[in-house]
Amino acid sequence: MTGQHVNATQSRQDALRTDQDVWGTEDVSSGKGAADENFPVGSLLISRRLRPHVHAYYDFARVIDDIVDNDRLTSEAKIARLDAMEDVVLGRREAPLRRDAQTAVRVRRTLAVTGVPVETATDLIVAFRRDAVENRYESWEELADYCRYSANPVGRFLLGLHGESAATFGPSDALCTSLQVLNHLQDCADDLRTLDRCYLPLPWLAREGASVDDLRAAYASPGLRRVMNALLDRVDALNDEAGRLPGLVRDRRMRLYCAVIVGLARRLAVRLRRQDPLAGRVKLTRGDAVGALAGALRVLP
Repeated sequence: MTGQHVNATQSRQDALRTDQDVWGTEDVSSGKGAADENFPVGSLLISRRLRPHVHAYYDFARVIDDIVDNDRLTSEAKIARLDAMEDVVLGRREAPLRRDAQTAVRVRRTLAVTGVPVETATDLIVAFRRDAVENRYESWEELADYCRYSANPVGRFLLGLHGESAATFGPSDALCTSLQVLNHLQDCADDLRTLDRCYLPLPWLAREGASVDDLRAAYASPGLRRVMNALLDRVDALNDEAGRLPGLVRDRRMRLYCAVIVGLARRLAVRLRRQDPLAGRVKLTRGDAVGALAGALRVLP
C-alpha cells in the first residue's frame, strides 16, 4: 500500500472516529409524538400543504430536547451533539443515517424551501445548550430570556411559514413564553426529580420561605403555592398581550389556530391556580379544547 493510500485510509478512519465521538452510537429519540404534547402540533387547523414543514420542525425540536434530557449523556456530550445538529442545519457537516440526526437534515430542507429564517431552528439549540449546564434560575428576567430561545422561535416559525408580518411577533412571543412557563409549572416536580432542574426563580422561593426541596413533597407548601401564583400572574399578563395575536394574523386558518392556543393557555393557567401540580399532573381536558375552539370561532369574519 502506498503512503498516499495509507494517509487516505487514516483520514477516513479519523473522520469516522470523530463522527462517532460527536454523535455517539445511540439514537436518542424518545419516541414521543404530537399526541404527547399539551397543545396541538401540526393540527388540522394548519393547511395540508404546510403540515409536512410543521412536522419536520417539530421532530427536530423534539430530538434536540431529547438530547439535553438524556440522563445517559454528560453535559459535554450533550453540547457536542447539539453543536453537531446546528452544523447540519447550517449545512456545515453531514449527518449520519439515523433518525435523530436526520431531523436536522429535514429541517434544513424545510427552511431552505420555505424561506423561514434559520434562527427559528438554531435559537432552540441556544436554549438547550443552556439546559445542559444550568439547572437553576435567579430571576424572572433570566427565565424570560430562556423562553426567548426555547419557546418564542416556535411561534415565529409558524408565523413565518404562513407569511405573516413582523407585527405579529410581539404577541406571539408573549404567547410562547406563557406556554413555556405553564409547562414548567406543570412539570416542576418531575423536572426536579428526573433532571435536577428547577425553573422557579430561587429568590422568589426564598422570599416566600420556600425552597427547591419543597418540590419533592406530595403537596405544595403555602410558600411554594404563592410562588406559583406569582408566576401565573406574569402568565396572565402575557396571555393578555397574546390576545392581540389573532387580530393581527391574515391567514384565516392560522388566525383560528392562534385563537385556540390563546384560549387553551388561559384555561390551563386557571387550572394551575385551582389544582396542585405536585399532587398530580394538571392538564387540559376535552371540554377545555371544545371551549377554546368555540371561543376562537369569534375571530373569524
